[in-house]
Amino acid sequence: MQIFKTFTFDSAHFLPNVPDGHKCKNIHGHTYHLKVIIEGKLEDRLQWVMDFADLKKVIKPIIDTVDHQLLNEIPGLENPTCERIGVWIWDQIKPQIPQLKRIELHETPTSGMIYEGE
Repeated sequence: MQIFKTFTFDSAHFLPNVPDGHKCKNIHGHTYHLKVIIEGKLEDRLQWVMDFADLKKVIKPIIDTVDHQLLNEIPGLENPTCERIGVWIWDQIKPQIPQLKRIELHETPTSGMIYEGE
């Protein structure tokens, strides 16, 4: 069974490695929507895969790190493409929640990434 919880954060960034003249080379911001998907079996007594409150406790410090920040200034996000941000988030969650199955990160309503680890 899979469960999920969604989160949002607002951040600014620029892409230093794109060619001159590319609009994303300039600093700009997004409202990101993050969906964290956990996979596991129903626990016998409580009948849930994971307590959503426990999931939120893990994700909150990660969101607090990126919310209303310039992502380029966060170690590991010097070139913060949507894909790189997603992998960075995955790397923060996976050691704490081994049942992590997938994340979806939407940079805009029509653009984003899906990651299931390597």
